Amino acid sequence: MRKIVAALALALIASSGRAETLEERAAPCLACHGERGQSETENTPSLGAQQPPYALIQLFMFREKLRVFEPMNDMAKALTDDDLRTFSEFIGKLPKLTPPADGGDPVRMQRGQALAQQNHCNSCHNTDFSGKDNVPRVANQREDYLAKTMREYKDNSRHGYDGTMAEALQPVTAEQIADLAYFLARVR
Repeated sequence: MRKIVAALALALIASSGRAETLEERAAPCLACHGERGQSETENTPSLGAQQPPYALIQLFMFREKLRVFEPMNDMAKALTDDDLRTFSEFIGKLPKLTPPADGGDPVRMQRGQALAQQNHCNSCHNTDFSGKDNVPRVANQREDYLAKTMREYKDNSRHGYDGTMAEALQPVTAEQIADLAYFLARVR
């Protein structure tokens, strides 16, 4: 999988100087993150309707290797500041993520919703979990990606631009992270 992502990253870098339209330049991004911003790739986030300021910060962090994931670091290293702004605005205009048709197990949904309220997830991520400004949209994000990201914040293997998520997740157990991810992936 990493080889495929790396090949796509190199394709973007090679084509970024030649590509004429934003859609052409974004094609390698959407190959992993989903044609319309809804990822079908394991542990790869969906980008649909992500907050442009959040996307801008993440792209900057990848470019500067403040956030390390080699395929994304390779893709972002050739991007100018204007490119970062253009791509973040493009991401924000992708269609909003849709919840799965299956509403989920009501017991797990209730546990996840209670955890989201208890841990004040809706304070930063909005009551509908759509995010705002530099806070990401988490509503209907891939469940595997949500769980992975929360575990990484909790164990400090993923660093944000501040310590809010690491601090918020310290009291949350692995089972609770699973329930939160389950709920957020299916929230309506």
